Amino acid sequence: MFQIALYEPEIPPNTGNIIRLCANTGCQLHLIHPLGFSMETKQLRRAGLDYRDLTHVIEHDSWEHFKTSHTDSRILAFSTKAKSYYTDIEYQANDILLFGPETRGLPEALMDALPNEQLLKLPMLPTSRSLNLSNTVAIATYEALRQTNFAQMR
Repeated sequence: MFQIALYEPEIPPNTGNIIRLCANTGCQLHLIHPLGFSMETKQLRRAGLDYRDLTHVIEHDSWEHFKTSHTDSRILAFSTKAKSYYTDIEYQANDILLFGPETRGLPEALMDALPNEQLLKLPMLPTSRSLNLSNTVAIATYEALRQTNFAQMR
């Protein structure tokens, strides 16, 4: 099963949309604190609709806590600063797709600790800053699912 991890997410509707994505794809969602909102925020509930009960959301106190509890999974970090495209890698069933906060992305120190081949980006025009977080998560998730012939959804 693919896992999605949001590092310090800030915008409730994005997280709500990702909860809905996970409920519909069978992915497990990890939220790494601190969060920029309460899990009871009205916008989060509205975006996630009633899908919160259909997916398993695990909250982690810190990056260190998350990392030490997932030593058996490969972490693929998504950043506009990465050199490789999200389509350049062969996804594996237990991969964790890691995404940073909307306003600042993943910290450099975190990315420096990962092998270069595990840093991925989505192509954009050179003048673009970034894509919406929930859109990026959806694109990357469906590429991982496509490469594994949607096995976890059968």
